[in-house]
Amino acid sequence: MTQSAVSQQIKSLETHLGQALFFRRPRALELTVMGLNYVPVVREAFQTLSRGTRMLVDGGVANELHIQTNLTFANHWLAPRLPGLYAQHPDIHLHISTAIWDPMERVEEADIEIRFLISPEVDLNAERLTWDHFYPVCAPDYQVDLKQINQHRLFYCTAMMTTWDAWAENQTIAKCPKITHCQVLGTALAAAEAGVGLAMAHDCTVKNSIDSGRLVRPFTHSVAMPEAYYLTLNPRAERNPQASQFADWLRTEMAADYNE
Repeated sequence: MTQSAVSQQIKSLETHLGQALFFRRPRALELTVMGLNYVPVVREAFQTLSRGTRMLVDGGVANELHIQTNLTFANHWLAPRLPGLYAQHPDIHLHISTAIWDPMERVEEADIEIRFLISPEVDLNAERLTWDHFYPVCAPDYQVDLKQINQHRLFYCTAMMTTWDAWAENQTIAKCPKITHCQVLGTALAAAEAGVGLAMAHDCTVKNSIDSGRLVRPFTHSVAMPEAYYLTLNPRAERNPQASQFADWLRTEMAADYNE
């Protein structure tokens, strides 16, 4: 840029800020107090931009496999199994994005999405992963009797069809009027694990806690759940070796769970 162009840019910036950043000297510019205070902010902004650019150029983001799923699945199914994934594929590099509930629209930047749905949209190329049942869980030493279940604190995840009343159908117990609603299933499971009540859970999100002995099923009755988890791949990910490795590992893990 020419000297006059630089001067014009400085003038535009000062007009925008409403503050003078420089003293105009005969052969130089000198920072005002406001300019000196602004320097660290500008320096940090340029350093952030520089780090982001280096990350892209060095392949930090370009080589990531972007996984999108909801918070419950990420915390209670995916995270406990990551050691096995990395043991098989030590070079795989994941970027895991989570939401409380699945987004309404497809997440364009995601290579792979694992969605919790009643049924996929017609135009969505989705592969079903789970065939779960739902049932109550509680801490191992929690004392509960089916006949007095309504006297206990019952936790449930909002906006799911796996309700306490749905589980109670066809059983000789009354409907469950006092339910503690949680926005995230993990909150309900944590409450049950802490021994303050029972949580309504389903297979894939509670298996790890049951296998480790942190939670137990106090009753044998379970109900097939209408929702399921589905795997979808962004078309561009079909040529990504990491996407294929992750999808194959996911299918194998799920198949092992449901063939036990």
